[in-house]
Amino acid sequence: LISGISLGSIYALIALGYTMVYGIAKMLNFAHGDVIMIGAYVAYVSISTLNLSPFFAVLIAVVTCTLLGILIERVAYKPLRNSSPLTVLITAIGVSYLLQNIALLIFGSKAVNFTSVVSLPAFEIVPGLTVTGETAVTIAVSVVIMAALMIFINHTKAGQAMLAVSEDRGAAQLMGVNVNGTISLTFAIGSALAAIAAVLLCSSYPVLSPYTGAMPGIKAFVAAVFGGIGSIPGAVIGAFLIGICESVIKGSDWSVFSDAFTFALLIIILVVKPTGLFGEKTTDKV
Repeated sequence: LISGISLGSIYALIALGYTMVYGIAKMLNFAHGDVIMIGAYVAYVSISTLNLSPFFAVLIAVVTCTLLGILIERVAYKPLRNSSPLTVLITAIGVSYLLQNIALLIFGSKAVNFTSVVSLPAFEIVPGLTVTGETAVTIAVSVVIMAALMIFINHTKAGQAMLAVSEDRGAAQLMGVNVNGTISLTFAIGSALAAIAAVLLCSSYPVLSPYTGAMPGIKAFVAAVFGGIGSIPGAVIGAFLIGICESVIKGSDWSVFSDAFTFALLIIILVVKPTGLFGEKTTDKV
């Protein structure tokens, strides 16, 4: 259960990037998983090559991914803002493969061992139940970040602008909201969360390759759909449920089916309740 909560915390940080971008810009950023991978490699190089402290390594990874998210939005997505969803989807897949191949050219296909940024030793909660420092830090950091994000969205001017653009982009622009700046800010926040998730993920599972972000990114997307794509509380709850269920399955005799469970859940959700747990049914006017 504790491992599932820790894994769900990582999925939640990634899923927030998906659900915020979709809720505000109405596009699925399938390159989000590869932004995770880039953030992990930046932290890896900062620690192993530049000999920086874990704090500065994480900070550099966050800044790099934030700038990368803004760059991707400006170059790849902004020109397609009024295009069909299929066009945006194909572009997102193209950006994903581009980032993967850049990582392959620079780092090669061989996986490397990631040095954990967590120095907290393992400790016992009760006799016989030991929790690793990575697990404890992952849960604590994720809870703090998610709480701060909710406060930011509900109690700041920039957050209110995000909610306005999510509700009606045209009306928000007529009321003086800077739509382009708001969408760029959304990509920046989502990418920064991806960098933090990358460091926490690789600290708990210390293997890094150009494909590291692919599967966690897909599972986080499933969590966002499960909770209701565009709903921040839904993405968090969906991520925790998937993380817990995955850990429970991995601890049983059916561990080989842990990934299959996630995708089977996606199919069931799309069939039974396409809007997700907290998604709202919308009607298109013609």
